[in-house]
Amino acid sequence: MTMIGIIDYGMGNLYSVSKALERLRYEYVVSDQPNVLKQTKGLILPGVGSFKDAMHILRETKLDKFIREAVNEGTPLFGICLGMQLLFEESEENGLTEGLGLLSGRVVRIPGVTAGGERYKVPHMGWNRLVFRHPSPLLQNVEEGHVYFVHSYYVVTDDDSVVLASSFYDVEVPAVVGKGNVYGTQFHPEKSGEVGMKILQNYAAIVEGKGRV
Repeated sequence: MTMIGIIDYGMGNLYSVSKALERLRYEYVVSDQPNVLKQTKGLILPGVGSFKDAMHILRETKLDKFIREAVNEGTPLFGICLGMQLLFEESEENGLTEGLGLLSGRVVRIPGVTAGGERYKVPHMGWNRLVFRHPSPLLQNVEEGHVYFVHSYYVVTDDDSVVLASSFYDVEVPAVVGKGNVYGTQFHPEKSGEVGMKILQNYAAIVEGKGRV
C-alpha cells in the first residue's frame, strides 16, 4: 500500500511537495481519484490560490466528501497553506465560502494596518519564526526555527487547542494547527529547510502509526 496520497485538485504545489517526500524516501501517489487515494494510509492537501475557487473544485469533483469520509474513518490528513485554510469552517476571501469544516475557525484577511494606523505589506511573504503553543507529535523534536510563508489570509479561531504553533505578523498567525487526525501548516514545510522537513517527517511517522494522533 502506498503510504501517502497527495490530493490533486488543480490548485496545489504538487511538484515541491512530491520532491520533499522523495528526499525523505517516503512512498506517495498524486491523484484526483478517490478510489486511488483510498488505498493510501495518509493524505496531504496542498493549496495555492483562492479559497472560493478551491472549494468549488473540491465540491464539483466530490473530493470534499471523500476527504471528510477519510478523516471520519481515521485517516490522517495534512493541509498545506491554502490546504490548511480549507480545513476550517469558512473564509471571507472573495465572499463568504464554506470550508471543509474539519476544524473550528474562520479565514480572514491580514489587516495590513496596525492598531496605530501604520500600514504594512500584505501578503505575508518570507521567513518568520515559529512559537510553539501546544505539544503535538507533529512538532516532536522540531526547533522553534524560521519557516517560509506566502499568504494574505489567516485563521482566527475560538478553539485555542487547535493552534499548535504561531507566528506573528502584527497579528497572531496560526502557523501549525492540529486536532485528532487533522493537521496543517500555514507555511510551506517543503520550502522551509530543516524545520519544515522535520515536520513532514513527523507527519509520515504519524501515518505509519509511530506517532500518537
